[in-house]
Amino acid sequence: MLEAYRLKLEQAKKMLPENRKFFARIKKLAPNDLDEVVKELHERVFAEIDCLQCAACCKGLGPRVTDRDIQQLSATVRLKPSNFTQKYLKVDEDGDYVFVSMPCPFLQADNYCNVYQNRPKACAGYPHTDRRRFIQLLDITLKNLLVCPAVCDIVEGLKKRYK
Repeated sequence: MLEAYRLKLEQAKKMLPENRKFFARIKKLAPNDLDEVVKELHERVFAEIDCLQCAACCKGLGPRVTDRDIQQLSATVRLKPSNFTQKYLKVDEDGDYVFVSMPCPFLQADNYCNVYQNRPKACAGYPHTDRRRFIQLLDITLKNLLVCPAVCDIVEGLKKRYK
């Protein structure tokens, strides 16, 4: 199954110009039912995808870690927030806290998350395909297409729906 996910991501990379055009068209169309369609696709795709087989997001994306995330994570790993920040985080070019290195320091060898119940909000919401006002998330979805096989399937479903 992991090979199938890898192939989807390779295909998404090849189709990036086509998908950019498609998203530009969706922005112009602004379909009234977009949120409903994306929600349906999200539910269908995630019923079939096994994120533990992939974990590409945890291996390569550095989520934004908020102050609230720091409070929760530091309590989970039993460190003072200042010690947690010093050990695990750095400030990125946007002024946000992100993990010092990737893969995520809490990703285990079996792709389970050591802090899953208290993971950062950005991780809990990834890949953001179940949020309202999806039209506002098209740019980030285009980036997530190159990381998440589920997003690949969701975008393909959108392309079929809005030919």
